[in-house]
Amino acid sequence: MAANDIDNRKLGDPGTGAFQLDKYPFYLLNRAVSRYNGLIDSRLRTIGLEVPAWRVLMILGEGSPRSIGRIADAAVINLSTMMRIIERMGKAGLVTTAPNAEDARVTDVFLAPAGEEMLAQARTITAPVYAELIRGFSARDFDRLVGLIGRLQDNLDGISAK
Repeated sequence: MAANDIDNRKLGDPGTGAFQLDKYPFYLLNRAVSRYNGLIDSRLRTIGLEVPAWRVLMILGEGSPRSIGRIADAAVINLSTMMRIIERMGKAGLVTTAPNAEDARVTDVFLAPAGEEMLAQARTITAPVYAELIRGFSARDFDRLVGLIGRLQDNLDGISAK
């Protein structure tokens, strides 16, 4: 690094007087996620779906059944809130639930046929947003971005919540 180059890690450190918000990765990530959710939300509402339910459908679309706890963890939604979301989705016919065959204390969530249809609609209306977001990213750029975010996650996993 040349003498006049600035180490943005220092500028992104909230513990320093040199802190700059636009260098703080968690501000930038949170801002991007918030803006993305706003775009997605307006599209999902046209088919009667909210972002939390969309997350559940996307997770179950990868593999069903899953426990409510695993869905909550993947969706980054606390368990009690996820239980209410699953209950609403069940009443809407998008998912079904049943006690886990190996541990009756665990509730498994299954994607219902209506949920599969809703997921297909949601994918159709959200895919263009994703395509626009990654426009201009090479495959290498995208892999690097995902890898770097993964490293942040790994580092967070190593920090106690004291």
